[in-house]
Amino acid sequence: MNNSKNDRLLLFINKILLSIIVIIVVFPLLYVLLASFLEPNVLLSKGFSISASDWTIEGYKRILMDGTIMRGFFNSILYSAGFTIVTVSVCVLAGYTLSAEGLVGKKALMIFFLITMFFNGGLIPTYLVVRDLGMLNTIWAIILPNALSVWFIILARTYFKAIPNELKEAARIDGASEFKIFLKIVLPLSKPIIFVLALYAFIGQWNAYFDALIYLDDRELYPLQLVLRSILIQNEVQPGMIGDQLAMAELQRISEIIKYSSIVLASLPLLIMYPFFQKYFEKGVMVGSLK
Repeated sequence: MNNSKNDRLLLFINKILLSIIVIIVVFPLLYVLLASFLEPNVLLSKGFSISASDWTIEGYKRILMDGTIMRGFFNSILYSAGFTIVTVSVCVLAGYTLSAEGLVGKKALMIFFLITMFFNGGLIPTYLVVRDLGMLNTIWAIILPNALSVWFIILARTYFKAIPNELKEAARIDGASEFKIFLKIVLPLSKPIIFVLALYAFIGQWNAYFDALIYLDDRELYPLQLVLRSILIQNEVQPGMIGDQLAMAELQRISEIIKYSSIVLASLPLLIMYPFFQKYFEKGVMVGSLK
């Protein structure tokens, strides 16, 4: 295909803009990754260094030896995996039900769900419900309150409506029940949207800390993001708090290198997951988001 002069100019401008965006996105990530292996004093005084003596893995050693950070890491995996399983299961079942032809009250149900996207009871009533159900300081306080996502239901419902109805009718003629149709026909055809919802749910829960801050008092149950929050925000060293300046400088050095190493550790599960989900991501989003 021969592009016109204007087309070539437009493509060139697009490449320049995309390159700038990639640099803006990649540079902070690369900076944090390299900073996690550099001595903080070297990083602050002369920036990046290629000298082997200026590189260290002390931050990662301290993280692996620190029970709080590793416990938070495994807690986050548990919360995110549990939340993903519950959310995807609930939303896929609700989306399939609402996609059924001839469902009585389907429009009323959708309106009911849509209202909850814009209005909710607020923090205090939600906290009281969680407390009265006995879920405070349990994994269920993290998983259940936000398990139902109306947006996920809409994506799943739209995807299921795109599946040819003739497949279901043929199965019904052969005597298959509705549950068997869903399990044997619909689910195998729905891998793209299921993986997309799973990725969204896992990332959302992995990055969340507010629910844990509200519902969890036991520090043994803190997820990684809440541990990182305490490292990055709450544990700032004030000059007047420590009399020994050498001790304060060493504490600041250790705190600085642990910050960068912890951020890299928190990003690893998402970086590992995405390549496996990528082949489903574009198809699932496009088909599930278009009616």
